[in-house]
Amino acid sequence: MLMSNHGRQARVHYLDGVFRVTSPGDHVVCAVTGASIPLDRLRYWSVARQEAYVSAQASVEAEERGR
Repeated sequence: MLMSNHGRQARVHYLDGVFRVTSPGDHVVCAVTGASIPLDRLRYWSVARQEAYVSAQASVEAEERGR
């Protein structure tokens, strides 16, 4: 039986400029807003915190929160 990854949260390792999916899924969750981010639309993340962000603004908020 084939398992579908639809609706399943992926586990991701964030690197500089790329990310590597370590556990199959179709999305990750924004660390700031809690919004679901489809992997094909993931553009913002922190390598240091290993967090994904839905937008540049969410990334800035996370950076400010971390200070």
